[in-house]
Amino acid sequence: MTVPPVGTTNTGNSTDATSKTAVDYQSFLRLLVAEMKNQDPTKPMDSTQYVAQLASFSQVEQSVQINNKLNELLTSQTISQADALIGRTITSADGTVTGEVASVKLYSDGIVAVLKDGTQVVVGPGITVQPTPVEA
Repeated sequence: MTVPPVGTTNTGNSTDATSKTAVDYQSFLRLLVAEMKNQDPTKPMDSTQYVAQLASFSQVEQSVQINNKLNELLTSQTISQADALIGRTITSADGTVTGEVASVKLYSDGIVAVLKDGTQVVVGPGITVQPTPVEA
C-alpha cells in the first residue's frame, strides 16, 4: 500500500491549496511583526486594534490547525476504505475487468486497486465490490 503525503498528487508535487495556506499564515505573521516594528513610539497602536489583530491571528492559527486535522482524518478514512477492498472481488464500472484485489495504491485524488493478475482498476463511481467466492 502506497500513501503519498497529504497535499501531494500522485506525481509527488505540492498542491496549491497546501502552499496557499502556508503562505497566507506566514504573510499574516510578517505583516503583524512589521506593523509592530514600524509604529510610531510616540503614538502607539490603539489597544482595541491590537486586540483585534491578536484575535485575527488566533483565528488564522486555529483555521490552519483545523485544516491539518481534517486532512489527517480524510487520509485515515481513505486508508480504512482501501484496506476493506483487499481480498474482495471488484468489477470495473464498464464491466470489462473483474478480479480479486491483491493490494491498493492510495493517491491524493483516489484509490487504485491492483488485482491478483496485476491489472489496475480505479476505484470510483460505478464499480462493484463483492466478497470473493470461496473455492471448494
